[in-house]
Amino acid sequence: MPTVPVEMIDPLVAHGAPARMNVDAPTRFKVGAVIHARNINPLHHTRLPRYIRGRQGTVVRDCGVFILPDTHAHGLGPCPERLYCVRFESRELWGDDADTRNAVYITLWDRYIDD
Repeated sequence: MPTVPVEMIDPLVAHGAPARMNVDAPTRFKVGAVIHARNINPLHHTRLPRYIRGRQGTVVRDCGVFILPDTHAHGLGPCPERLYCVRFESRELWGDDADTRNAVYITLWDRYIDD
């Protein structure tokens, strides 16, 4: 993993580092597409919340291409990947007793989505 020069630490902590990437990555899902979050259980940390794994949602926005934190944090490179905002209805997540007026919006990297 590359070392960050000491003079860059304060600005990075204060303002962060850009994660958006200006590269071409395929768009697998259009707004309105019904998808399923993958049902995976890796041994390592992932940004796929357990409570949405295997659940159905609807793509509401294509957010663009970003660094995939799961690989970048382990020194495996930025691995540019498309990020989508997905709406999950409350009843899909918590059953028939959940309020139908509620939903959860989660941003998911392409690799976390099955069609």
